[in-house]
Parts: sequence; C-alpha cells; structure tokens
Amino acid sequence: MQVHQMLRAKSQGQIVTVKPESSVADAARLLSERRIGAVIVSIDGKQPLGILSERDIVRDLGRRGASCMADKVEALMTRNLISCAPDDSADSVLERMTQGRFRHMPVMQDGAMIGIISIGDVVAARISELAMEKDALAGMIMGN
Repeated sequence: MQVHQMLRAKSQGQIVTVKPESSVADAARLLSERRIGAVIVSIDGKQPLGILSERDIVRDLGRRGASCMADKVEALMTRNLISCAPDDSADSVLERMTQGRFRHMPVMQDGAMIGIISIGDVVAARISELAMEKDALAGMIMGN
C-alpha cells in the first residue's frame, strides 16, 4: 500500500498545526482536544518547520517540571523532520519510523505538506494488506 492510499483511508480533515510562537500549554491542549499524538509546527500550514509530540512535552515535563508549559513550541519541537511522499510504500515508511524511533511523519508533495501519517496508520495499512493476501491465498488453495 502506498502513502496516498493511507491518506485516503483516513478521515480527511485539515492538518493540525501550531505556530512556532504558540505556547506548549496551548499545543498540549490541542493534542488533548483532537486526541492526537503530535502537531506540525508551521507558519502557513503548508511548510513544516518542526513537529511537537506528546513525547516531547512529557520528556521536558520530567526534566524541568510544569514551567516548560509556558515555553514557546519552537523551543521543544523536533526540527529535523523526516517526511515521505504520496508514492512511498507503507513498508519504507514503517522502516524509517522504526529506525528513527518516531511515530508521525508529514507527507510532502511539490514542496507542500498534504497530510500526516502516524505509525498507527501504517500498521493498519499493513494489517489490511496481509488480510487481503491471506484471503487470496486461501482462495487459491480452495480453488476459488
């Protein structure tokens, strides 16, 4: 399965972004309200500057305490984003996520962000592929 197929399977909505000058507390509130694990940091919603995950926030909370909630998002965000393209395979994305130990990846096309996929999206796609393969093999064995 390719990334563009995973994006189509997701409930289409806008990409959740925050501005770099937003507070970490505002970003955490957004993560909670939207029930998501990460937000893209962007000025215009198309060019990602970074990503802020719940893991980033928890790490800083553990290190510095609640005072980090007043910081700007740009202070905690991960800046070196690894992205994928719509025609990338689920396997290649899963491999990059596993090697980099991250769970969210922006999808870029023609220099603009068109979506974001999570490791949950990739795992669901792989499970779907495996189920189809199993059914096809069972059909061949049964003579269907």
